[in-house]
Amino acid sequence: MTQVANIDLTGKVALVTGGTRGLGRAVSARLAEAGCTVVACARNAPESLPDGVSFAAADIRDPEAARALVDSIAAEHGRFDILINNAGGSPAAAAEQASPRFVDAILKLNLVAPLYLAQAAHAHMVAAGGGSVVNIASVSGIRPSPGTAIYGAAKAGLLNLTQSLAQEWGPSGIRVNAIIAGLMQTESAEATYGDAAAQAAVGRSMPLQRMGTGDDLAGAVLWLCSPLAAWVSGARINVDGGGERPYFLDLVKGH
Repeated sequence: MTQVANIDLTGKVALVTGGTRGLGRAVSARLAEAGCTVVACARNAPESLPDGVSFAAADIRDPEAARALVDSIAAEHGRFDILINNAGGSPAAAAEQASPRFVDAILKLNLVAPLYLAQAAHAHMVAAGGGSVVNIASVSGIRPSPGTAIYGAAKAGLLNLTQSLAQEWGPSGIRVNAIIAGLMQTESAEATYGDAAAQAAVGRSMPLQRMGTGDDLAGAVLWLCSPLAAWVSGARINVDGGGERPYFLDLVKGH
């Protein structure tokens, strides 16, 4: 794992949602390495956790459960400084066939739950003299998202929520930022992008010649939570390897 020098979060307390696997696990591990007390939450307990990371079970789509989670962390550790709204995702679904139940579930996980948790964290961060909220968004929220239209709409909403909360809560010393994650390799990447050869091909189509990793995302999160980003709030930071190549360029080249 890449080490980031001069970032010390000793004494800070963080919650990482979806922090037991994939990108969230990498974020949890990096924050713990920086000296942060880290709680990773998910609905089910993992087989293992990175060193220095503890686990709390919660369904963050439930507002009462979200508040109870944040309050319990603050009570146990005496403070609450950092919230990483990482949990999210969606299976593919044709928009015209998406049921009301499906729409509600996707919106709750990707947009409403981050709001519930931020609301719960607000008073604790004010008491701590400030705090940092990082919302993990997606390129699906800034460009068309065919096949996952509800997910894309939720992530677009999360980006607007980020900037609105940054405006409202800035006077209290709470910074709110978003990371627009690009095409990432996780343990479930094969379901989205195909096998290793297909993923390598996807990576070669990007300016930096590879897909992103959890470590790439975690580095950006760590910076946003650190004093190095003390005057960064309301930002939407692309962590996407330079972005996806416009398809029309290949079509033009072929003629």
